[in-house]
Amino acid sequence: MVEVIDGDTIAVRAHIWPGHIVETRVRLDRVDTPETRRPDCEAEREVGHRATAFTRDWLAQHPSVTLHQVRLGSFAGRVIADMQDEQSHQSLSDALLEAGLATRYGEDGLWCQNSSVSGPTPSRPR
Repeated sequence: MVEVIDGDTIAVRAHIWPGHIVETRVRLDRVDTPETRRPDCEAEREVGHRATAFTRDWLAQHPSVTLHQVRLGSFAGRVIADMQDEQSHQSLSDALLEAGLATRYGEDGLWCQNSSVSGPTPSRPR
């Protein structure tokens, strides 16, 4: 891991072949975490920061991870992949869902449902 960008995007240094390392951004497969940069409401930003902290903590506790089902994403040259602990095979996407900090990709998050401040829902490319 190089840097946690937000709850569902991580910059990584991936060993793709012996002696070959690539730095890229990985968008976690199957999940969507609340936005922190352009949220629809302040509640979404708050939960987004919690999701980012969760991802950072999860990666600190699982320092050796593998990427599964890697494919090219359609946004900013990043890839989409499932990130799993190398030994336990625990999925970061599943952990975010279980913690209530993500929704399944394509489902609407209810982060702003009880918030009085909201705005238009931006499109979120994968």
